[in-house]
Amino acid sequence: MRNILLCGITGRMGKVILTVVDNMKEFKVIAGVCSGTSFCDTLKSKRLPAFNSFREIVVNDFSEKPDIIIDFSSPRVLDDLLTFAKSNKIPTVIGTTGYTEEQVEKIKLASRGIPIFFSGNMSIGVNLLIKACESVASVLKENCDVEIIEKHHRNKKDAPSGTALMVADALAKKLGLSSKNYVFSRDQRHCKRENSEIGISSVRAGTIVGEHSVIFGLENETITITHSAESRNIFAKGALMAANFVIKQKPGIYGMKELCENMKCC
Repeated sequence: MRNILLCGITGRMGKVILTVVDNMKEFKVIAGVCSGTSFCDTLKSKRLPAFNSFREIVVNDFSEKPDIIIDFSSPRVLDDLLTFAKSNKIPTVIGTTGYTEEQVEKIKLASRGIPIFFSGNMSIGVNLLIKACESVASVLKENCDVEIIEKHHRNKKDAPSGTALMVADALAKKLGLSSKNYVFSRDQRHCKRENSEIGISSVRAGTIVGEHSVIFGLENETITITHSAESRNIFAKGALMAANFVIKQKPGIYGMKELCENMKCC
């Protein structure tokens, strides 16, 4: 059984992971890091240790040492998370989004000492979406207009989504472009669309779990590839598969591509 230290235990994904793990024999959540004091008190009443920051945690105080850290929290937690994970040599799964380029570099640097699984989306289906889009882009090349539309619930703070950027990065690589070609808003442009653009649009409404559509615009026809998440359980199960995978790896940075290749599903 793998012991999980769950960062973001009070959040939407944290609560889903707790529920999913309750029905599994392979994992056990032994402690959490959270910002919601009232929920932390509830966890403590159930004899599940909960901390407001990684600085409060002393691994030697645990009766069972964490085998893996799973993080679905906030970019502001990153420095303390990485410091704790590195100093205690604990493999880590990071599913948080909204990081700056500087923070991503910190994650890559930390992965020199510990195995880190880092992905903006833990769904196998999204990885298949990316694979399909790469195939289309390889055929069409520069002879298409690419637009990405992502939809999420009204409480999601970062935009565009980490998944939309994952898709854009994969397509940019296939098309010989870069992030400099991404267009996030057209309201101030007042000019026709350039062939080298990759448009990315965000929608925030209601309780949408997550939907990503990639549009390939051609002359007189359009190809649209869409992935819809109907439950956060898919992300929780994906994170747990990632945990089971990365815990066996050498220091380095891993993602859904490596997980899918290991599972031989993509």
